[in-house]
Amino acid sequence: MSDPAMLTPEQVEALFTRSGGEYLFARWGRPIVPVIFGVDAPTLATVKGAIEAVVVLAGHQMAETDPELGANVMVFFFRDWQELLEVPNLDQMIDGLQDLVVRLDDAGANQYRVFRFDKDGAIRACFAFVRMDAALDEVPAETIALQQAVQLILLWSDQAFAETSPLAQAKGVTVLRPEIAAVIAAAYDRVLPAVAKDPSHALRLAARLTAPD
Repeated sequence: MSDPAMLTPEQVEALFTRSGGEYLFARWGRPIVPVIFGVDAPTLATVKGAIEAVVVLAGHQMAETDPELGANVMVFFFRDWQELLEVPNLDQMIDGLQDLVVRLDDAGANQYRVFRFDKDGAIRACFAFVRMDAALDEVPAETIALQQAVQLILLWSDQAFAETSPLAQAKGVTVLRPEIAAVIAAAYDRVLPAVAKDPSHALRLAARLTAPD
């Protein structure tokens, strides 16, 4: 009997179906090497710890350095989108950075992610931007860290968590919702491809969902 907390194939498909209607799934094709900017030492440890926990859940790997990029996950914490324009060489890593900053500033956004992919379409890098506005100032660092870790471990739909957070509260502690944890773990099953554009992939993914221990 399937676990009632597990998602249906249709729900899994929705997690990777973009607002334009196309299905697009991608996971990391290389070990993850994070570097965090704009936080103090305790918060740095919290963010790296959250990323490592999600990587372990996925059955993926972390490394000390990426042979091509040095670090392949860069997480920036800041107060104003304009600060990104002052980061050395960031405009060389993010195409159209100035236009992106204007767009996000105008929208009042407090977070955004940019992914880069290898020739086969697997994730090779992620730039995560977190603007600490009044709303996020009220959120514990552990919650923000876990949210970012979940959002960068897979290429989710741009609508995946628009209405429902991937996180939940359990006895006063912020945790990953078990059904989302199950999707992450199943997504890294080596039998499944690192990249998929056919919705039938969601059926294969749903068939592998089991409640985490």
